[in-house]
Amino acid sequence: MIDKKRIENAVKEILFAIGEDPNREGLVETPARVADMYAEIFAGLHTNPKGCTKIFHEHENSGLVVVKDIAFQSVCEHHLIPFIGKACIAYKPNGGRILGLSKAARILDILSARPQVQERLTAQVAQTIMEIVEPKGVYVYIEAEHLCMTMRGVKKPGAKTATTCIKGEISESDIATVRGGNYS
Repeated sequence: MIDKKRIENAVKEILFAIGEDPNREGLVETPARVADMYAEIFAGLHTNPKGCTKIFHEHENSGLVVVKDIAFQSVCEHHLIPFIGKACIAYKPNGGRILGLSKAARILDILSARPQVQERLTAQVAQTIMEIVEPKGVYVYIEAEHLCMTMRGVKKPGAKTATTCIKGEISESDIATVRGGNYS
């Protein structure tokens, strides 16, 4: 699990290394706060997304199930700085198996609560949906702003990165439907 004491000691070392005094009034509780924050934002490391899902059995549906504009945040594993965005998860049910709607968001939450790269996160969400629901196909679209590009390096606030993953039977018209919002 998360070793909060070790994180606290590491944060103190970082504060010393940047020329700060971790014993200064405003910083005394910072190492403990950072340790608590890391335990929260990296909780997905110790959670299996398959354990949070429930499959329902309904009449066969040949259309798409789409959950859009799912807000999420993660931490870029290259700089340990957040990236924040929205995801769209769509799948074609197979054999009447459907996923509880909130569970698509929960899968994203668990997988994003780890040191990540957006490309891997997108693929992991799609693969998890495929394994749990066994749909005919799945489409995941993620768009996010990476604070490593906003706060450092090229310093381009507002720039967004989009990633997609398609597995199984998802057609171009399915993607157009999802992206265009026409669900009829």
